[in-house]
Amino acid sequence: MSSEDQSLYIPLGVKPEAEWFPGFGQRQLGQTVIGSLAASLIAVVLWLVWGGVPMAVVVFLIGVSASVMMTTKDRHNLSVLDQVIFMMRFIKSQKMYPYRCLDEWPLTE
Repeated sequence: MSSEDQSLYIPLGVKPEAEWFPGFGQRQLGQTVIGSLAASLIAVVLWLVWGGVPMAVVVFLIGVSASVMMTTKDRHNLSVLDQVIFMMRFIKSQKMYPYRCLDEWPLTE
């Protein structure tokens, strides 16, 4: 075999799941539905407390669009939500070991 036959082929741009538009697939749809339900709940509470329908509609629309934007993956296959989850996991994994200085070799006279 020549060295040409042993080359490694790494495919680029292959997605593990079907997407409706770039970076938005089935998993992101579920996350967006959860975010939209949270936005709906906040909009209903604002509507009940202040009675402003336009404000409740605007809050709902902003919440839905924000949940879509936060769950859509970029060209590095990361979303804003993924990055926040990674940061929280990193913060939780950091341990604090306070240093105590002990007198190892006491001077005795």
